[in-house]
Amino acid sequence: MENNFIYNSLVNGDKTVIDKIYALYHKKIFNFAVSYLKDEDAALDIVQETFIKLWEQRKTLKKNTNIESYIFTVTKNAVLSLFRKHSTEQKYLDYLKGQTVNNSSGSEEQTDFDFLQERYDELLEKLPTKRREVFELSRKMGLSNKEIAEKQGISIKTVENQITKALAYFKENLDVYGAFWALFYYMFIE
Repeated sequence: MENNFIYNSLVNGDKTVIDKIYALYHKKIFNFAVSYLKDEDAALDIVQETFIKLWEQRKTLKKNTNIESYIFTVTKNAVLSLFRKHSTEQKYLDYLKGQTVNNSSGSEEQTDFDFLQERYDELLEKLPTKRREVFELSRKMGLSNKEIAEKQGISIKTVENQITKALAYFKENLDVYGAFWALFYYMFIE
């Protein structure tokens, strides 16, 4: 979905667009939250909180707000907030204070997202040509493994192998960017 279409639909109160955004991101947000919280109920709460906040804040979003970036930031902050709420160890609280992000709807919310997007783009360019093509057909174009195999003239097993290797490469290379690379990974790569 195009960001301008999403923005305009949200601001105009089109409830169907929130369903479309939910369909795109709810599993990714849930998987991310479960991976950190180890609690499915808490993860479901994070998913619900993210989409409620998006809907409630829709009229205050700036025209150039990147919806993916906004969802990333809201999810990240919700997980941090839950960690703060349940944490009793001062050392852990100090760590979390260093991880907090401004909750505003301005350009600050895109800082982490943009940084990780740049790293992802750099890593994508470093993939071998055929692997990058297969991966982009899968993740950017949304083609099935069978469709990719037919389009590229390779076997489905080769497609699966190339995607698996690309995912492992991203996971290995994005891991150095801290805990919230995982949210980016779940939402935009996997």
